[in-house]
Amino acid sequence: MKIGIVLMTADRPGVSARKYTDIRERALQAEEAGFDSLWLYDHFLYRSSEGKTTGIWECWTILAAIAEATRKPEIGTVVTCTQFRNPAILAKMAATADEISGGRLILGLGAGWNKPEFDAFGIPFDHRVDRFEEALQIIVPLLREGKVDFHGKYYQASDCEIVPRGPRRDGPPILIGAGGPRMLRLTARYADIWNTAYLGRPESLPERRAGLEQACAEVGRDPATIEVTATVAVWYSDLQDQAPRLSDYLSGSNEEIAAYLRGYGEQGMSHVMIQTVPHNEEALERLAKTLQMYRG
Repeated sequence: MKIGIVLMTADRPGVSARKYTDIRERALQAEEAGFDSLWLYDHFLYRSSEGKTTGIWECWTILAAIAEATRKPEIGTVVTCTQFRNPAILAKMAATADEISGGRLILGLGAGWNKPEFDAFGIPFDHRVDRFEEALQIIVPLLREGKVDFHGKYYQASDCEIVPRGPRRDGPPILIGAGGPRMLRLTARYADIWNTAYLGRPESLPERRAGLEQACAEVGRDPATIEVTATVAVWYSDLQDQAPRLSDYLSGSNEEIAAYLRGYGEQGMSHVMIQTVPHNEEALERLAKTLQMYRG
C-alpha cells in the first residue's frame, strides 16, 4: 500500500499565510522520508458562518511548482473541483503538469461542496453533479484519446484536441472523490481510482465500499478494476491541543498508527493520503517513523 502526504497550503489560525518556501520544504522533507505521494486540496477560500475568511493558495500553481521541485513521489489533487475551471482547459493543465512531473500526476476530481467559495468567485453552485458528469465527458476522452467533440447543457468542447499529449499515452490516472449513489456511479463509469474521505478506523471501510460495489454492479464494471484509496487525518494531540474538525481521524503512538495502516492494507486499500494535524516539520518527522515501522 502506498502512503502519501497532504501538503497544507491554507492559512494557519492566528498565524500568517504559509509561504511557498515552507510548502516546498515539507514536500522535500516528505520525499526524503520516502513517502510515495504528495497531495494538494483545491479551494479558493474557506468562510465560517460568522463570515471569517481563511485563505489558501491556488492548487494548480503550487502543484506545478512541487512537480518541478521533486523527482520521485507521485503528485495529485484531493480533489480538484471540475467547476472551478473549464473542463477542457483543466484536461490541458493536467497533461501539462504530467509532463512537468515526468508522468507522476494523479488527477483527482470532484464536484465541490464549499458554497461560500463558489459564491465569492462567481461560480454556479446549482446542478453540481450534472455539471460534473458533463465535465467528465470532456476530460476523460481528452486525456485518454487526445480529442473530444462534446456539446452539453453546461459545457462545450468543439473538435477539441490536446497537443502535445504528455508523457503517458493514456494520460494520468483519474481519481474521483465520491460518496453519494450518483457520484459513485460516475466513479464506476469513469475512474481508475476511488477516494473516500475522511476515513478513520480500518473497519469502517467495508460499509463505504459497499456503495461503490453497488454502483459497479449497476454500470457493469468489476469493482476489482478500481483502486480504493482514502484521505486520513492523523492528530498529534501533544503537538496541537485542538482536535481536527472532522468526523473521523486517527490518533495515537507511532506503533498504533502503523497498526491502523496495516489494517487498511488488509482491507485491500491501495493508497492512503495522510493529513497531519498539525502540519509541521515535527509532525512529519513523527509520521516518517510510523512509515518505517509500517514497512518494517
